[in-house]
Amino acid sequence: MRKTKDCNFCNTPPAFPLNGASFSRRGFLRLGATGLVASYFSDVFTPSLLHASTTSNAANVKGTAKNCIMIFLEGAPSHVDMWDLKEGSWTPPALQPTSYGAIRWPQGLLPKSAAHLDKMAIVRSSLSWVAVHQLGVLWAQIGRNPAGVLGNVAPHIGAVVALESYKTRKVSDILPAFIALEQPPVTSGYFSAIYGPLVLRARGGMSTLSHGDGDARLEQRLSLIGQLDKDRGGALGKDAKDFGDFYASARNLTTSPEIGALFDVPAADRPRYGSTGFGDALILAKQLIASHRGTRFVQATSFGWDHHSDLYAGLAQRCREFDSAFAALVDDLKATPGEEAGQTLLDETLIVIYSEFGRTTGPLNGQAGRDHFPRMSVVFAGGGVRGNNIIGATDNVGNKAAEYGWRGNRDVRPEDITCTLYSALGIDYTSIRRDDPLNRGFEYVPFAADGLYEPVMEVFA
Repeated sequence: MRKTKDCNFCNTPPAFPLNGASFSRRGFLRLGATGLVASYFSDVFTPSLLHASTTSNAANVKGTAKNCIMIFLEGAPSHVDMWDLKEGSWTPPALQPTSYGAIRWPQGLLPKSAAHLDKMAIVRSSLSWVAVHQLGVLWAQIGRNPAGVLGNVAPHIGAVVALESYKTRKVSDILPAFIALEQPPVTSGYFSAIYGPLVLRARGGMSTLSHGDGDARLEQRLSLIGQLDKDRGGALGKDAKDFGDFYASARNLTTSPEIGALFDVPAADRPRYGSTGFGDALILAKQLIASHRGTRFVQATSFGWDHHSDLYAGLAQRCREFDSAFAALVDDLKATPGEEAGQTLLDETLIVIYSEFGRTTGPLNGQAGRDHFPRMSVVFAGGGVRGNNIIGATDNVGNKAAEYGWRGNRDVRPEDITCTLYSALGIDYTSIRRDDPLNRGFEYVPFAADGLYEPVMEVFA
């Protein structure tokens, strides 16, 4: 196994292993679908990355969740020290490896999360297409190659969820359907801005959710804007129409004074969530979903997981923040009634813990860290997920997949994760829209209609 090298400014794609094998037509299509040329993979060809799918083309939509909270760990956490714990001479005693049935767990890093393993499904046979931060982050959040056809106008996954949610939106649903906390992610792409994210800093709140001159004066000003921009959405194009959507959304929020409290972080809740910015973000995620006022997708981003050096010191800090916040979120969702009788908010909310890729395996590098690596793990919880559930297995250091663990019988790609998320939310992941600016046909998940990608149904109960 060839290790990646610490890259200058994290912008050099490291080579990763692919063993030699013959290609099926569908396997070749899979490579072509990424938009990457064969020379990108240089000496690293393998059937595990390009193995043909043998599944049906029919969409398998579960519809087990109404909402989604995506927790994005930006920087790529070490999967072999967290979700797919591998023990060796490199493992410090502070990790306290502990067995929970057949699951080995880093008790020293994630003690509170361990209490929720019965609600979690961990996909260990996941594999990113790339090991470059910016490209990997974009790929994960739009479910396709950003450099491929329509990649530059593709909406965030949350924008697709927002658009689909508007089909059942009620008059009382005045919150944006998609809210992003702590970082502006990919926006609405070519979709209308109304489906894009409202981006907030968790501690910032929404202190200006009122109009100083009153509602009557606000209506006069909005009316004047409407008269001045009467061609908005016509000759002025999408950007001008987006301004109109922003105005309409802002009006709904400013004329609903009760909404402001949903963006405030209660001081009493902060200690349970760890008293951190990330903890505050998950408090807001819980409040916004629990309000039942229209928010269906929340992304909360945690930063600082890029540990090329001093891995275990960095992991201890990052995991301490994550562990308290995630455990408190699950506790609160479980204790909160859902929209449907007899359901909790955890029953109705899919949690996805995601990142752009993983870290190199086995002994640490010369700086006591781990470098970029495509093998990774993705965690699901709530929303119809079967708990105590490990999908796939890797070899003794967490490098290659020893078992794929699902009916696709291949590595789980970002496109498959996107299919899984859409399926849980009742969205047909094989949908192809005919309104894209290039008139190419925008696929919610590229090639899903051809059966190349599909949900990991083994995640669900």
